[in-house]
Amino acid sequence: MTDPAQRADFLRLAVLFESSLIAIAAGLGWVAGVNPAAALFWQPEALAWGAAGALLLFALFLIAIRYPVGPLDAIKSFLLGSLGPSIIHCRWYDLLLISAVAGIGEELLFRGLFQPWLGLWWSNILFGLAHCVTPAYALLAGAVGLFLGWMLQETGNLLPEVVTHSLYDFLAFLVLARISRRGERAAVQAGELLPEQR
Repeated sequence: MTDPAQRADFLRLAVLFESSLIAIAAGLGWVAGVNPAAALFWQPEALAWGAAGALLLFALFLIAIRYPVGPLDAIKSFLLGSLGPSIIHCRWYDLLLISAVAGIGEELLFRGLFQPWLGLWWSNILFGLAHCVTPAYALLAGAVGLFLGWMLQETGNLLPEVVTHSLYDFLAFLVLARISRRGERAAVQAGELLPEQR
């Protein structure tokens, strides 16, 4: 059952954190003399680039979730343990909002500001460190950042990266929420959770 208070708290906190990255990008950009949104503009083909990038990353995510070998098991456990209890209370449009704000905020900061300011490698070292929940997760995030940075270099437009990041996060959230709900139902059926704990 959905807990409206927990859902509202998680949604508020997630959107506040991710949107704060937009303000940080703007402030640091002012200091560095870099406009984080300079390369962000509308192009129909940017949506195709973004969707293709998201589907590629999502396919890799599904493989990692389905076959969590070695360090991937620790990542899966972390994601389900830290995000699962919160996202099971969210509706799909909550997850879409969080994903969209995360895609915009993180891409403006890391690809819009840090990449032109610090270069492709340093911007993605920072991106990996910002996602350092496990060493393997940091390495994977850095590799994803390099992929997104390559897309920016190829297209000259930040929109494909925003679309890739947002769409990938949304699809991954949906999968994690589904796995978490399934686990919660199994725990209830096994008598491990009382109905009021759901």
